[in-house]
Amino acid sequence: MQNFLNLCRAAIGEDYVLHEPEAQAPYLQDWRQRATGKCLAVVKPANTAQVALLVRLCAEHQVPIVPQGGNTGLVLGSIPDQSGTAIVMSLQRLNKIREIDTANSTITVDAGCLLETIQNAADQADFLFPLSLASEGSCTIGGNLSTNAGGTAVLHYGNTRELCLGLEVVTADGDIWNGLRGLRKDNTGYDLRDLLIGAEGTLGIITGAVLKLYPKPKSQGTAFIALDNITQAVALLHLAKQQCHANLTGFELINQLSLELVHQHFPQYQKIFQYATRFYVLLELSTYDNEQVTKQLLEHLITTAFEQELVVDAVIANSIAQAKNCWALRESISAAQAKEGKNIKHDISLPISKIADFVQDTDTALRLAFPSSRMVTFGHLGDGNLHYNVSPPFGADQDGFLQHQTEINRIVHDKTHQYGGSISAEHGIGTLKKHELLLYKSPVEIKLMRAIKHALDPHNIMNPGKIL
Repeated sequence: MQNFLNLCRAAIGEDYVLHEPEAQAPYLQDWRQRATGKCLAVVKPANTAQVALLVRLCAEHQVPIVPQGGNTGLVLGSIPDQSGTAIVMSLQRLNKIREIDTANSTITVDAGCLLETIQNAADQADFLFPLSLASEGSCTIGGNLSTNAGGTAVLHYGNTRELCLGLEVVTADGDIWNGLRGLRKDNTGYDLRDLLIGAEGTLGIITGAVLKLYPKPKSQGTAFIALDNITQAVALLHLAKQQCHANLTGFELINQLSLELVHQHFPQYQKIFQYATRFYVLLELSTYDNEQVTKQLLEHLITTAFEQELVVDAVIANSIAQAKNCWALRESISAAQAKEGKNIKHDISLPISKIADFVQDTDTALRLAFPSSRMVTFGHLGDGNLHYNVSPPFGADQDGFLQHQTEINRIVHDKTHQYGGSISAEHGIGTLKKHELLLYKSPVEIKLMRAIKHALDPHNIMNPGKIL
């Protein structure tokens, strides 16, 4: 392998082929610090041509490649295994905004651009790029595309796949497919773009993308709403869609424990309500009208919700600071849970009509099997995506509780499947869920996926061991 590494150094420069353990360490451990892999080297190409050259070298020497963006993934999809035979290909140096086409409402970017960088570039051009995640300051758009990330604005704008018009991809042979077309309509054969988005780097390496831009809303309205149960939340969502139509851009569900953990570990955030209720909704409207019209629309919605006895209490943010406080409460749930200790996470999606029954049924099943277990339930109710996390009983042995992860996953995922849902909504499969995938995908689906993988990566060098 020394000859291979020397060729890599010649291709991209010695400084960008990392072989010392200290230099490699940040690229080998997952974000939640649950697993650490080993690699032959970490390589950091500067452009698409260098990515292609490295892939050709890997194909020639049969060296596996683990593509990596910001390494913020949650399913162990961006770190290597323990064999030490793979290279980690970090795309962090591919970080340029290539073009903003204002007439076409698109932005063309390198895959290593931080999501926040793209949001800011769009804003400076008086546009909105609506993908919004808690990790937007550290995740890259290549990673977002590889997992088809969702976030808080899917209800109105769609997943990352729906925000992307074109891709640039290096194939497993080291060829460069230039699909950077900013077209809304292109019905010329198989949709390679949609196939590669969500593939987690197993079919090719995304190096660039053309993304949709939107006009910036002129005003926004934010409300934090207290409810007794999820059935009320689902009914409120239906009402909000009826009254607000496309102006409804955010609808987040938060259970009582989620909010309590945030206030416990982040006391700097202002409490919204004096008394706790079982569930809350964080609702956002975005309009192209003035603030007064937006406020009236939001007030009318909440008044109607009170009249229909769908809500217990509600607070409308009267300033940008209050709105930011509301969103900080929502975005801090994962960090608060991490401070609380270890937990078992689930990223699931369900038909919205089934969510209330699923939560009640699964809560009951878990508490029967694991008494006093605590459910931290929150997520994007507007598009049916729940982060249904299970924490150990208060004061319990956390490591001992985690030994039951397989049993807990089985209860949650079986219930998800029973209610017509998916075991991965926006985080992907990686290695964490690949065995689970075999339980819930039909043999026909698995056969088709394997055929696609073999066709595009016959030597299995592209992120091997992930998904399948």
